[in-house]
Amino acid sequence: MQGWGAVVALAAMVWVAGHWSVVWPVLVAVLAAAVVGGAGWALLRAHRRAVGQDRAWRAEEEARARELSMAEVDALSWQEFETYVADLCRRDGCRDVVVSGKSGDLGADVVGYLADGRKLVVQVKKYAPHRSVGSQDMQKFVGTARLEHGADVALFVTTCPTFTKAALGLALRQDIVALHRDLLGVWVKGAHLETLIPMNGSGGGTRRRPSA
Repeated sequence: MQGWGAVVALAAMVWVAGHWSVVWPVLVAVLAAAVVGGAGWALLRAHRRAVGQDRAWRAEEEARARELSMAEVDALSWQEFETYVADLCRRDGCRDVVVSGKSGDLGADVVGYLADGRKLVVQVKKYAPHRSVGSQDMQKFVGTARLEHGADVALFVTTCPTFTKAALGLALRQDIVALHRDLLGVWVKGAHLETLIPMNGSGGGTRRRPSA
């Protein structure tokens, strides 16, 4: 068997030597195609890597920009923060925006109307960055936003980075829009309120929606 293999190999070499003028252009073309293909693959991988690095860099820069803008928000008192949220609502076309500015408001810190006429009721919580909004806070707002204030859109805005799993699950089930620190930062940076409402609780991707 090995003898036959050697004979075949020898015959192939003799044939190639006898037809070299025909064979070498083909070999050159194959080698050139292999080189070009390898270089193209390397360039594609480098491009994908560069795109991935650029996306990661942009995400980091956006997060850094949000935090810079949020530093100014963090410096506000809770009363100033309520007024600031009301100003954001007005900026985005809400009308008849009123700030409660007092205790006993039954969860309606800011009330107004979206551009399409829907009533907006906002609960504002200025919490430290290390805190989370718990289910008790959310339960109180769920119990008053629509029954007491007739909200079409109920918005819970906080400066802290997360809602607890129970609080966010309740918000999703009861159609309360939960804006944690990431989403608030995006809003502060100029995103329109109506584009944030469908993102309820997801923000910059730091939290996952819990199962209802």
